[in-house]
Amino acid sequence: MKNFLLVIMSLASVSSYAGVSANVSFTTDYIWRGMTQSDGPAVQGGFDYEADSGFYAGFWGSNVNFNNGNGQELDYYAGYGFSLGDVGVDVGYLTYDYPDSDPDIKFEEIYLGFSFGDLGLTYYSGQDEATDYLELSYGVGGFSFAYGTYDDMGDNYSIGYSFSCGEYDCGITAYDFTDEGYSGVDEDGIFFSISASL
Repeated sequence: MKNFLLVIMSLASVSSYAGVSANVSFTTDYIWRGMTQSDGPAVQGGFDYEADSGFYAGFWGSNVNFNNGNGQELDYYAGYGFSLGDVGVDVGYLTYDYPDSDPDIKFEEIYLGFSFGDLGLTYYSGQDEATDYLELSYGVGGFSFAYGTYDDMGDNYSIGYSFSCGEYDCGITAYDFTDEGYSGVDEDGIFFSISASL
């Protein structure tokens, strides 16, 4: 964890370069698609590069706890965003890496997203037998709503509210994951997060 924090702090030093930004956050629970990944508090952060052409790439990391000796998640992604009239389009490739995991649970997704105003729809195609995921989202003011379906594993819902905490961005989110008899996971709860962009 100490090394991970040092990496995030070093990212802040490069965020002054054109097109490069860094972010760091703390959350009371790392919830991903309705399921806990950390089973408790998590420190997260990464950096992004975005070109005027619409190309972007980035890195993001978090501590995790799967009760199998795994302690960190590292995500790498690259994509291209553009507009078709009033519709925003986002296509890219995303890798989820768990370097401490044994056995290796690394997997990749290709994603295609569409946005129209505050409405979004994104499809994630799991590669090499990884599970597909579809998410519909909507935001208005500080509120956000999302529904996702994870193939045969289950469905999840979330309702969040974002607000300012002085110089930081805060949020509180309620979530629920309903198992469809495949994953054995059925979760719900509320988590709080605070973040900053550098």
